[in-house]
Amino acid sequence: MDLFYRIIIFIHVSSVIISLGPFFILLPIVKKMGHAVDKELAFYIETFRFVVRLTKHAGHVLVGSGVLLVVLSPWTWDTPWILMTIIILFASLFFLARAFSPTLKRFNEEGANHQELATQLKNSVWIYIILLMTMLWFMVVKPYLW
Repeated sequence: MDLFYRIIIFIHVSSVIISLGPFFILLPIVKKMGHAVDKELAFYIETFRFVVRLTKHAGHVLVGSGVLLVVLSPWTWDTPWILMTIIILFASLFFLARAFSPTLKRFNEEGANHQELATQLKNSVWIYIILLMTMLWFMVVKPYLW
């Protein structure tokens, strides 16, 4: 059981890295999207979509391994840092669902202000990074809240 638990922890940590890391590479891409046109813009949009899809799937692994870790560990579902992580997880899911796809679609609209849309994407990336880093903080620090 100890080896199995360690493997689940490794999977959990790896999925955190895959869920969070790619968003940092989006920051320089978003900066270029404000001035890109045609094929270059299409490439950046597809790269952005790929990263969002990748991180969504890594998030599924993250949640699944997290559930297994709680079930196999002495922690309970009413532990404050677990509850806070779950609350932020649901907030990040709602945010992710609305933050990127609608803005990416607007890049293809006639007369779209690419600079403004790129700024919106940059802000959304930072908000999402902050949400994920906050969850990571709760999982690592495990603060006593109440």
